[in-house]
Formats: sequence, C-alpha cells, structure tokens
Amino acid sequence: MNLNLKNKYALVCGGTDGIGWASAIELAKMGANVWLFARNKEKLKQKVALLDISKGQKHRFLVADFTDRASVEAALASNKCQFHVLVNNTGGPAGGAILEEAPEKFQETFQQHLVMNQIITQAVVPFMKAEKFGRIINIISISVKQPIMGLGVSNTIRWAVAAWAKTLSKELSHTGITVNNVLPGYTKTGRLEQVNKMRAKNESKSIEKLEEEMQANVPSGRFATPEEVAAAVAFLASPAAFSINGVNLPVDGGLAATL
Repeated sequence: MNLNLKNKYALVCGGTDGIGWASAIELAKMGANVWLFARNKEKLKQKVALLDISKGQKHRFLVADFTDRASVEAALASNKCQFHVLVNNTGGPAGGAILEEAPEKFQETFQQHLVMNQIITQAVVPFMKAEKFGRIINIISISVKQPIMGLGVSNTIRWAVAAWAKTLSKELSHTGITVNNVLPGYTKTGRLEQVNKMRAKNESKSIEKLEEEMQANVPSGRFATPEEVAAAVAFLASPAAFSINGVNLPVDGGLAATL
C-alpha cells in the first residue's frame, strides 16, 4: 500500500494543537514537508522543530488568524502555495441553545469555516492541478451525520462545509485531486474540554459525571484520541486513497446512529 508522501508538501491549518498537530505528525512520518498554519508564531516555531525530518524534509509555518480574512490572505500571498495536501481545520464556536444565538455568530462562524476553506483552497488548487495530485481533507464533525445538542451554530455551519466539499469533489474529480471530510466524534482535545466545562456548568454536573454519561453513548466506550483521527487524515492524504473522493468519514467510535 502506497503511503509515501516523500517530496510532497502539506499545509495543515490549526496545526499546533489537537487533531491538526496530530495530523502534521503523521504526514511528516510519511515523508511530507509540512507547513503548519496557525496564529501563534512562537508556538509554531516550537512545533515545527518537533516534526520528523528522517526523510530529509524541511518543515515551515505560516502565521494567520482564521477569524481575520485579511491575515489569512496575506499569509497565503507570502508564499507560492505549492502544496499537494491541504488539511482544512479550524476550531468550532462555543456552544449554546440555537434559539439564543445572535445572528452575527452564524455569520462569524460561516466566515471562519466555509469562507476560510474557500480562500485557502482557491490558493492551493492551481498547483495541485499542475502536479496532477492533490488531497483536500476537511476536519468537520460527526454532527454532519447527527446534530449534537447544544452546538447549534456549529451543526449548521458544518453541514454547509460538507455540502461545499461534496460539490468541490465533483468539480475536481478529473484532475487527480480528491476532497474528503473527516468527522470526529467526541475526541480528547482542548475543544472538547472547553465545551464540556460549559455544559457541566449549565447542567449543574461535575465534568467527570458529564464525561461518564457521554462515553456511555459511545459504543467503543471511550473518547477518540487526536492520533486516531489523524490516522484517517493521513490515509486520505496518501496515494493509496486515490479512489476515495467526496466521502464523510466518521471517526467516532460508533457514536452516530446513521448509515
């Protein structure tokens, strides 16, 4: 099975923490030259230095805030955007009852996720087409399969991203570029910790009790790890995954009760 990404370049958004960082580690192990894309320059420097270089890779980074369109566009304009693999990954909004959310929050989240994905993808696709090889992998959420209560804004925008990605996969299918979505369920990240703290407070429960109840609903009996999600990302990025295109791949321990 061809999992070799030597001489390939990968851009990993949100690449300093959680699923993004775990994905960067796996792509580097496969031989890719990895560019981390996030907002904290000092953290980017530290993380880039930790990536595997056993195959002669050179890893770099781009600095931008995904809530600031101008900073993302400036970062992309600062290099040639010659990437074979793109991992679109940005943190989700804080939770809350959907009826209580301000309309502006939907607009902000739409910009942060779908619009940023569009801008970054438009920047990298010309090179992928020229190389006849491209892998666009979007980290979304299992809410694409089954909405998660208390995350109304996120549920809404994640569905929009999934529809965008499916459309894009059809448009690019003849170019050697694939577009797929990875759908994490409950995954041990800072994001889950943040959401659980809010839920525990709102429901007057301890975090331990809340997490026990959540894990009881997961057939595997536990939360996924970022490394397990990253394994799916790494495979979809590989040459072996050429014929997998336009799919939503759950990595959720069987949480979603859908086909």
